[in-house]
Amino acid sequence: MVTAIKASNFGARATGTLLAGSMLAGLVIAVPALAQEASAPQQAPAPAQAPVAAPQEEQRVIRSLQVEGAQRIERETVLSYTQLRVGQPYTNETLDQAIVDLYASDLLADVTIAGAETGDIVIRIRENPIINRVLLEGNKRLKDDKITPEIRLAPRQIFTRTAVRADVARIVELYRRQGRFAAVVEPQMVMLDQNRVDVVFEIREGPKSKVRQINIIGNEQFSDGELRGEMATKQSRLWTIFSSNTSYDQDRLAYDQQKLRQFYLTQGYADFRVISAVAELTPDNRDFIITYVVEEGERYKFGDVTVDSAIRDFNDQALAASLPFREGDWYDAKKVEDAVDQLSEMAGLYGYAFADVRPEFQRNREDLTMGINFNVAEANRTYIERIEITGNTQTQDEVIRREFRVAEGDAFNTFLVKRSQDRINSLGYFQEGFEIEQREGSSPDRIILAANVEEKATGELTLSAGFSSLERFILQGSIRQRNFRGKGQTLSASLSYSSYSKSAELGFTEPYLFDRNIALGGTIFRRDYNAFNYVGNDRETTYSQVSTGFQLVTGVPLTEFWTLSGRYTLTYDDVFLDSSFNDAQGNCDPARAGRYYCEAVGERLTSMIGVSVIHDSLNSRIRPSRGNRLVLGLDFAGLGGDVRYLRGRAEFDKYWDVGSGFIFSVGAEGGYIHSLEESPGPGIDPVRITDRFYLGEPQFRGFDIRGVGPRVQRIPYTGDPTTGTQLLVTDEDRIIDDAIGGKAYYLAKAELEIPLGSGARELGLRPSVFVQAGALFDITEPLRTVAFPRATDAAGNPLTNADGSPTLLPSPQLDDAGNQLYVNSYTTSSGVLASRLTTCSIGYAASASEPCSGTAVNPTAPGTAPFFERFVGNSAMPRLSVGVGVNWNSPFGPLRIDVAKALITEEGDDPKLFTFNVGTQF
Repeated sequence: MVTAIKASNFGARATGTLLAGSMLAGLVIAVPALAQEASAPQQAPAPAQAPVAAPQEEQRVIRSLQVEGAQRIERETVLSYTQLRVGQPYTNETLDQAIVDLYASDLLADVTIAGAETGDIVIRIRENPIINRVLLEGNKRLKDDKITPEIRLAPRQIFTRTAVRADVARIVELYRRQGRFAAVVEPQMVMLDQNRVDVVFEIREGPKSKVRQINIIGNEQFSDGELRGEMATKQSRLWTIFSSNTSYDQDRLAYDQQKLRQFYLTQGYADFRVISAVAELTPDNRDFIITYVVEEGERYKFGDVTVDSAIRDFNDQALAASLPFREGDWYDAKKVEDAVDQLSEMAGLYGYAFADVRPEFQRNREDLTMGINFNVAEANRTYIERIEITGNTQTQDEVIRREFRVAEGDAFNTFLVKRSQDRINSLGYFQEGFEIEQREGSSPDRIILAANVEEKATGELTLSAGFSSLERFILQGSIRQRNFRGKGQTLSASLSYSSYSKSAELGFTEPYLFDRNIALGGTIFRRDYNAFNYVGNDRETTYSQVSTGFQLVTGVPLTEFWTLSGRYTLTYDDVFLDSSFNDAQGNCDPARAGRYYCEAVGERLTSMIGVSVIHDSLNSRIRPSRGNRLVLGLDFAGLGGDVRYLRGRAEFDKYWDVGSGFIFSVGAEGGYIHSLEESPGPGIDPVRITDRFYLGEPQFRGFDIRGVGPRVQRIPYTGDPTTGTQLLVTDEDRIIDDAIGGKAYYLAKAELEIPLGSGARELGLRPSVFVQAGALFDITEPLRTVAFPRATDAAGNPLTNADGSPTLLPSPQLDDAGNQLYVNSYTTSSGVLASRLTTCSIGYAASASEPCSGTAVNPTAPGTAPFFERFVGNSAMPRLSVGVGVNWNSPFGPLRIDVAKALITEEGDDPKLFTFNVGTQF
């Protein structure tokens, strides 16, 4: 009897290791081969060696053929894997081959053959078990839904060792792609009844393998640090703990080799090459050490630069002169690519959509020059066959089609197609980075423009609570649809409540009125605003302004980039002071509120018409990275109503994409307001305090709300002027600071937006560094609120305090006619001692017109305690601040955080280092 060695020996309901010593761990890795080598399929053990046959072994014939032990597999299926048949001769080698063939079927766990001596062959088998479940244990970094699709074993399949080994290799490879080269996967099985088995993959994930060191050999012109800076892979250091590029990644390793080559090619080293790149796993299987061996070669300069064009509209010499490099410049492969794009775009402007531009290089190794001839092949002038719009389920075709600057049948023009793409992106209805696809049409001179859009949500429903350093706690609710009914219309409604402002607005805008390129919109609003000053760190409400009205706005395009906009605004304003600033008669008390605030109290109607000229070439109105925007506006208040003034404003912003995700922008704005009313008197500016400009947070970062510009500060005294101890207080918490605005302002900024990784971009994080300069000025200096009498010595000379401030006495208390008041003490009919005010210094009279009666001497009625009032900040000299900030589209609404330092200030300015705001400000 010939018997094969058993491949396994599983007991019922026993748990054992499937593959002894099959623990898979990372070994030394040589780039680029990093995948784990899977074990070869297990072969059946060699059958017991038969005795050496005699040279003339007698052939035997199979008399009968039986299969024993089959449960699920049919007898015919088992025999079909062998060459054994009844009536055929056989030898020991024939039976050995039958065992090998049966094991190769992956259906059986054990095979033996009996009856070799008699010819009555019996094949005894034990079938491989059926998989009941496949389980994963120990995986935390990779969840089941990431691993399970890679596993080929599945319930109700036949269990085989080959499949287990393959799945182990796949799981280990998954972890290696995540940078976990120390991951170990150990397969286990649990035997069940009815020849079933549970397969369990026990996983020890291990730490993420980092790049401990990057070595570069052969570099002479550039340091290791410079070259590492060009790579995407970074060395694991304490300051890179939040970077995802410190983990080892084979694909990134290949990418870094390309980055090195690109860097050297831009520096003129055309012969540069990476000889080898090796990644070695450290002995503890935790980190990698990467070593590059490079050959820099010689540095080249540009040789002859020519253009050879087969397109008749091109002037070869003029095109060559327009290229971004000249003969003698250091060779730069990036500039060559830019030149190809420039020539292709130039061909597109002339209507040649499929112009083929190919640079031909002439390398001279003797004088180290690289001559280039740009060969522009002959092409047909192209016309737009049709414009296809797909993917829009809500937005109507017309909304997209009207943004195209070309029409079907027009000559192709690269600039107009790019402009159409920018306009569609600016709608904000579709995916970021939308591009118009260009496809060949039905003939060589036809092109198809395809706009395959992916719509995103344009409706916004916001219910939020936030905190602002400007307005403290904020509650907001708003609903807005930017693509109402799919027609591009905007419908919005909003409510806002905070400690210092409340507002309600309802608006609607139709961008294409009567299918013409005329925009018309309107807003009705109610806004309650509380102005405040600071008494130390405490805010004190000064005046309240309630504005109710509406605004109509229309816009008409003049050219592709210029738009004329007009507006009409009607506003009813009610300005009143807090009751704490009123006197006993309920009138505004200048000594408490300030004369400038008392002048603002009242009701007025403002009827204003305005016009703006706008130039807009931004590639996106939502998040621009290229182009500029200029707004020149003029408003006239006086078309009826109670207020008459002329106000002009200008704004300019420009953006550059400086590469690698960095966006640089500069901006400037300014304004001036001129009153058309007569001067109300000395010390009173004809422009009301509610109509003036204000500057500070959030426009001017580094300064508090209304922290820049003209202001009146009231500084109280301590001590007694009659004893020579009077001094100005030095505690800032006791100084009253009132910003009174200005008629002119300017503000400029420069900002660099810094790119982050894909994860941060998905969170909506956009950090930036910035510098700002500006000023607010040009206001009439207000009169002193109270004229305090100056203390004098016996000779009548004015006195001065020890700190240099004038010695002031309390102001006398006067009646409405300006008469000095005195305090008269008397006894009531019930015998209670009381006091009353009178104009009599001796005796008492109920009014100034009556004679005084009595002999009691009355003391002077106490007036307002003296304070020193100064007017500061009315200067056009620029204030300067620098800082860093970040925008975050958080779940709570837009969040802006800024840390800014005011470097240049004027007396009275109010700097502020840290500011943050959550939610949209109305």
